[in-house]
Amino acid sequence: MKNLFYVVLSVLVVSCCNEPKKNQVTQIGYEILESGEKVSLNAGDLSTIEVWERYLDAHNKKNLQTIKSLNHNDIKIMTPGGEINGSEEHIEFLSAWFKQNNPNWKTYYMISNELTEKDTLKQYVTSCHELTLTTDSGQIKISQIHDAWIVDGKVKKFYVYEKPGGFN
Repeated sequence: MKNLFYVVLSVLVVSCCNEPKKNQVTQIGYEILESGEKVSLNAGDLSTIEVWERYLDAHNKKNLQTIKSLNHNDIKIMTPGGEINGSEEHIEFLSAWFKQNNPNWKTYYMISNELTEKDTLKQYVTSCHELTLTTDSGQIKISQIHDAWIVDGKVKKFYVYEKPGGFN
């Protein structure tokens, strides 16, 4: 019994002395900037995933008002089909595209990551989706990867990488 007391006391002392590390950075890789500098890519703030989830949900619901509220006014979107600049241009594009294609995204994963570039913290979400387009001629499946830059709870810029065909 005396030994058990010492074991419990030792565990309590050790656990009280070991404070959890706050603001611990977990490096998950690196990014090479345009300058050629290699910077740490770190695990990011999960709140950025919540923004991106709301954004994709609004796209699936064809809710242009919510999409617009989550866009920065000067949003930039880089797609295989070209570049979209500004929230108004984005909403105009989506309005027509939604009617013609009835897109729907199925999410496979989302990863929050961040890096510091020129003393500026940049927070991204990298995500993988299967996009289904429904047109007059049937359904088309497309595999997509998105890299979205989230700033102050809104989407500032994102890249769309895709290939024909789904994941199944």
